[in-house]
Amino acid sequence: MKQTITALVGLLLAAVMLSSCDDKRSFADLLSDENKSVNLYLSDHRVVGSIPPDSAFEVGPDAPYYQLDEDGNIYMQVLSKGDMKLRPVKDDRVYFRFLRYNLNRYQTGEDLVGVGNSNDIVGSNGLGTTYFLFDNYKLQTSYKYGTGIQMPMHFLGANAHVMLIVKSQSGWPNEMSNVIPFVYDVTYYSSPLSPWKAEVDANDK
Repeated sequence: MKQTITALVGLLLAAVMLSSCDDKRSFADLLSDENKSVNLYLSDHRVVGSIPPDSAFEVGPDAPYYQLDEDGNIYMQVLSKGDMKLRPVKDDRVYFRFLRYNLNRYQTGEDLVGVGNSNDIVGSNGLGTTYFLFDNYKLQTSYKYGTGIQMPMHFLGANAHVMLIVKSQSGWPNEMSNVIPFVYDVTYYSSPLSPWKAEVDANDK
């Protein structure tokens, strides 16, 4: 699975680098700006460079941001762990609602404006219902939101609520060439119409 993800990201990055050749600023310059934006945001918070064992995360608005990947592309602050007895397994359909904020605006001192579907029940903003199949990066319906958005569900349960920093390389593939880091305010949940395996097993007992 890691090889599949790495290959996909590699191809996308190659395309991004080629498309950036005609731009005034190089791809390396854009990546540097992205890192500066993320580092500036993180400088206002505590940061923990590793994942605690047994998902023993600090919880709350003053909790640290935990680095979730080796490359430092994904950081998570846990606002609620959710139901730790109800956690997804591979191919469970995980729904999520979110607002995301462009961190490049944070560096320039502009107001952060959230965009997403957290407050849009009827889908008038065009996003509608958003979901992915957990730990599945082959289907376009899952991969179109990138790898970063799935990471918290490796550690948390249904109805988990987190702040999630996602750099462009782990974000939405169709936006990768923009090289924009986002911080997401996101909640994950299951649906009675497509219950997770853990729910089905519990109901069968």
